[in-house]
Amino acid sequence: MKRVFLILVFIVGVIGANETAQTLSDYNLKIDMIDDANKNNIWFARHENYNIYKAKQAEFEEILKDIKKLKNKTDKNSLVKLNDMERRRDALESQIEQLSEFQNAPFSGLLKSPEIPPLPSISNPFAIFSGFSYIKKIRQDLEGYNKLAGDLDALIGNLQEKDEILDRIIDIDDSETFSVLQESNRALMREFNSAYDIVLTSTSIYERQVNEAITRASNAIENETKHTLYIFTIIISIILVSFLLKIFSKRFMSANERSYIINKVINITSITIVVLILLFAYIENMTYLVAVLGFASAGIAIAMKDMFMNILGWTVITFGRSFSVGDRVKVCQNGLSYVGDIVDISLMRMTLLEDVTLTTYLENRRAGRVVFIPNNFIFTTLISNYTHETLKTVWDGIYITISFDSNYKKAMYIIKEITKKYSKGYTEIARKQLNQLRQKYNLKNTNVEPKIFSFIEPHGLTIHIWYMTNSYAALALRSTLSGEIIDAINKEDDIVIAYPTQTLNLRQAPKVKYDNQQVGEFDE
Repeated sequence: MKRVFLILVFIVGVIGANETAQTLSDYNLKIDMIDDANKNNIWFARHENYNIYKAKQAEFEEILKDIKKLKNKTDKNSLVKLNDMERRRDALESQIEQLSEFQNAPFSGLLKSPEIPPLPSISNPFAIFSGFSYIKKIRQDLEGYNKLAGDLDALIGNLQEKDEILDRIIDIDDSETFSVLQESNRALMREFNSAYDIVLTSTSIYERQVNEAITRASNAIENETKHTLYIFTIIISIILVSFLLKIFSKRFMSANERSYIINKVINITSITIVVLILLFAYIENMTYLVAVLGFASAGIAIAMKDMFMNILGWTVITFGRSFSVGDRVKVCQNGLSYVGDIVDISLMRMTLLEDVTLTTYLENRRAGRVVFIPNNFIFTTLISNYTHETLKTVWDGIYITISFDSNYKKAMYIIKEITKKYSKGYTEIARKQLNQLRQKYNLKNTNVEPKIFSFIEPHGLTIHIWYMTNSYAALALRSTLSGEIIDAINKEDDIVIAYPTQTLNLRQAPKVKYDNQQVGEFDE
């Protein structure tokens, strides 16, 4: 029985030893897993780098001492050893330089909270986006710092778990190895707990600062948003008022050119008001702006003289009503003449669309060009207006030369009657227009009936007839009258149209003898 008991005791001991070995193996595996997890933690990595720096620094100092000793020796082995030491010293010096940020403390870069950047000036609508970006950035910085605190808390939890496992291992195996490992682990826990206390305090302060900065930024964004909406409402109101004024002018103004000018004035006034509102709303120091413009005005006036003269000319044109959109004008410049209709008057120039006119027929032989006339031309260049104010008619004239022996009184009567017939409508229109123009100008002679004159010319008697015609279509009536007058004159036997002619008399002169020679004369 005793032998059987001993065998049973041995078997139980073997089983217990196997279970203990299995338990220790499981604990060691857990410790290895915890150590692997800690290696990916930034706090643990920086602490390891700090330990490496201290070890490298200690090794570097020892090597310096050895080098100092070996420099006094001259044997070959000492020289070889000295050379190795110096190479090792240089390598350590480079490594220490790379780890120099860990010179004073392992967590100096992590314990300090990020600096909160100053709040950008939110004084215009575009700066609102900068305000949102500012809030987003400081929130991201806060989240990053909270994540660092969370990583440190997780690391301390891993170290506590490792300490508990080591307690269990020491209960099973109280060897010195595990006791030393536990003491080292607890020393790390004390260091990280001290760092965690600092991080908690810094996180609390930093979070309050971030919340305060976010509040300031949010208030600035809200104020600028309200300010922008207020300015936007005013601008929209100005645009709506100008739009209504345009509709009103278009509906109640009979003359298109007046409506056009009023629309131009409304546009420029609206734009000027909007620009002034924006300037006063978003330029903080208007005194500085006025001073700068005052100093720059002289140089600007010289450099941009033509532009200012054009603007002044536009003012004279618009408010003096010398010219209006739709007027037919004639401009003479550098010996060339352009006749056409004004299609636009801007701050800088008048735009003229050239038409087919008598000037085109006599001088240019081409039309349809767009001519740009600087507004300052009204001060220096002759510009004729065919349709000023209420006038839409103009005097035009044609002439015809008859021979001296023609019945000129009959010719004048025929020409005048034909002219009266075809220009009657324009004569009535011109009479009404001149009567209206009398309210503004002192007109002494308003007779608009066709006028006929006769003058002696080298080749005959020239009859001139003047009549009222459409300012925009003078050639049409001129062409009609020319054909009708020629047809009527050709029907009369006692009226002959004269033109430059030359008569050759080929009659043979009598023959005269001189020195047995005959000479023939011919009279021209």
